[in-house]
This record gives sequence, structure tokens and C-alpha cells, in this order.
Amino acid sequence: MDFLKVSSSPHMRHEDSTKVIMLDVIIALCPALIWAIHIFGGRALILTLVSVASSVFFEFIYRIFAKKSVTVGDFSAAVTGMLLAFTLPVSVPLWIPVLGSFFAIVIVKQLYGGLGKNIVNPALAARVFLFLAFPTEMATYTKPFAKLPLFSTPDITNPDIVASATPLANINAGNFAALDTVDLLFGNTAGCIGEVSALLLIIGGVYLFVRKIITWHIPVSFLATVAVVSYITGADPVQSVICHLLSGGLIIGAFFMATDYVTSPVSSKGRIIYGIGCGLITMFIRLCGGYPEGVSFAILVMNCLAWYIDKFTRPKVFGGGKKNEKK
Repeated sequence: MDFLKVSSSPHMRHEDSTKVIMLDVIIALCPALIWAIHIFGGRALILTLVSVASSVFFEFIYRIFAKKSVTVGDFSAAVTGMLLAFTLPVSVPLWIPVLGSFFAIVIVKQLYGGLGKNIVNPALAARVFLFLAFPTEMATYTKPFAKLPLFSTPDITNPDIVASATPLANINAGNFAALDTVDLLFGNTAGCIGEVSALLLIIGGVYLFVRKIITWHIPVSFLATVAVVSYITGADPVQSVICHLLSGGLIIGAFFMATDYVTSPVSSKGRIIYGIGCGLITMFIRLCGGYPEGVSFAILVMNCLAWYIDKFTRPKVFGGGKKNEKK
């Protein structure tokens, strides 16, 4: 008699399944990955493959042991692994993405019930966990086109592998002279695997817009808030805006992390509030904190507030007043 059971509304069906959506996200991330391989060499690809494979493996094993249906075919674990790899410096040991994948998939995602039930973004939560647990490995960035070994851990004391300051570190130190707008835009800078090329990340974000995977509300409000605050607080307002927008994980955070369906608000008004909150917290940490980047922490904080934002921005019931809404 299971065929007589009817779920609650809405009953609208759409051709875009979870698998299709996740594949679109992977496609949108591929240009930035290709550029990272060009800048950092084959090790960037190895780290990404290890991260993706680990995420898929841990989800498969957990679902088997928990006697639940295997869900690796929806590609959500692959997307988590790819996004996690994008937040890592290319010089980290290969066990770092494996540990991060375990934390993201098992601790943050599956223990809360799996896809759709996690309260924070798994990849970002794993990134922050790794940063707090292994600050040296997670804060060591190599210069572009450095000669990195594919499988062994790079020796950063090697003259051919010079540790380099990221654009955000230069901004934090007020060293704007060391920054080149063209390099920031195209990605000829030190940084994490997937954050260096702002242009290719924007192209990926536009692809998601065109495919209607994301809406404009969160990315635009997020980036606009960062632009306004950096303009107000910058000694050179225009350069400050450009550098803050094109540096660090802001672009990938605005288009690919903050827009996560599960951990962001559902209403348009709520998404704008959410994006503004992400921008304000990001700039507060960048300007006032000891850590030059604030995107990860900002999005995680707003993830925790998404439910409350939804509660206060939900639309009124059609034909009903306050009495009906309370019911």
C-alpha cells in the first residue's frame, strides 16, 4: 500500500536532479582547476583527485556500515571533495585532504543524516578544522610555477620552492605596492589551489547563473558588502575595493560556498540578508582580526543563522493573517 502514501506539498517536479546540479557545479569549477594545474603543476591535480576520491570513499563506507542506501552516485561527495581541495595550499601533505574529507563527509554531513541535513557547509567546516589543527601546513603557500613533487611532501626550504605571501597577507600588511590587478584577476599569485584565478571563478559562477543553479541574491549582496566596506575603510578606496574583491577565497566563497542549498536561506530577502552578513563578517575579520582571511568563518557563522533568517523572512501564507501564520 506504499503507493497510496502521499508526501506533503509542494509536488512540483523538475528535470534537474541532485546529480545534474552537482555535475554542473563540477563543470563550473573545472576552469579554475585547469588554471591551478597550470600555475602549481600536476600536484594540484593529485591533491584534488585524492580529496575527491577520499570523500567518495568515506561516504560509501559510512553508508554501507550504517546500512543505508549508497548515495555516492549523486556526486555530492565529489563536489565536497573538490571544494575542499580548492581551499588547500598546494604544498600540504597528501594525508591532509584525506583527513579533511573524513571530517567533512562523516562528521559534518553523514552524522547529521546525510545530504540535505547538515547544518554547515562540509567543505568549509573541514577547511577550518584543518586550519586550526595544522596551522603551519595550511598557511604555507608556494610561489606560482614552483617545482613541486607530485607525491612527496614539498620541502619549502628548497630555493626552487619559495614560500610566498598571499595577496591578502600583503593587504593586511598594507603592502598594496606588491599587488598587481592583472595578476589578481588571472591568478598569477600565491594562494590556495582554487582561489587564485578570480576571472575563471567568476566565469564558473556565471555558468551556474545561466544554468539557474544559483540566484544572484547571495553572491551580489556578499560581494557588494565587501566592496562598500573596503571602499569606506581603504586608504586608497578604489585599489582597496579591487584587491579585496579579487583576493583570497571571496569569489569561490560567494559563488560556490555561500550558495549551498542546504545551509543558506530559501527566500530572496533572506538570501540578501545572508549575503550582507557574510560580507560584514568577512571584512570585520580581514580588517580587525589577526587572520588575513575571513570568508570561511563568515559563511560558517551565517550557516548557523540561516534557519533564523528563514523564520523571520518567510512569506505570509496566502489569504492568511498573523493568526494563521502562528498556526
